[in-house]
Amino acid sequence: MLLILLGLLLWSGVHFWKRIAPDHRARFGNKGKAIVAIGSVVAIVLMTIGYRAAEGTFFWGRSPMLTGINNLLMLFAFYHFAASGAKTRITKWVRNPQLTAVKIWALSHLLVNGDTPSFLLFGGLFAWALAEVIVLNRVAPPAPYHAVPVKKEITALIATVVVFSITAAIHIWLGYNPFG
Repeated sequence: MLLILLGLLLWSGVHFWKRIAPDHRARFGNKGKAIVAIGSVVAIVLMTIGYRAAEGTFFWGRSPMLTGINNLLMLFAFYHFAASGAKTRITKWVRNPQLTAVKIWALSHLLVNGDTPSFLLFGGLFAWALAEVIVLNRVAPPAPYHAVPVKKEITALIATVVVFSITAAIHIWLGYNPFG
């Protein structure tokens, strides 16, 4: 579980860097984006390897009901993520749709993974997203909402279904059937 923790710390560090030390981050210019990207990839690798190798106490597992709720929440998570890029209508009410997507993703995975490695990984990413929202709300004023064409809404919905399908296929390929 140490690798999960190290991955979470690295993930949080590179993502908070711009908010906590904006002048330091700005000095790096475009190289700072590369540092964040590389740090994010290394963090994901650490969390993935750590999660796959971790052992811990098991409290609950998947059930058909929790699996269905998880899949429905994942559709909402993917939609929020797509909505942030397309600036769809939901961004009028949800200020940080990408971070909201991470929180929904984390909670949905906790529903079907009731073991201590999952508590650390998904709970840790939920805590990071929540802290990021708090920091963003303190340092950046909300951007004004601008109405978007219906085409963007449709594009976000299509992207949601496509990404959900690809993600489900990858889970099945890895041996984790998200539908059963």
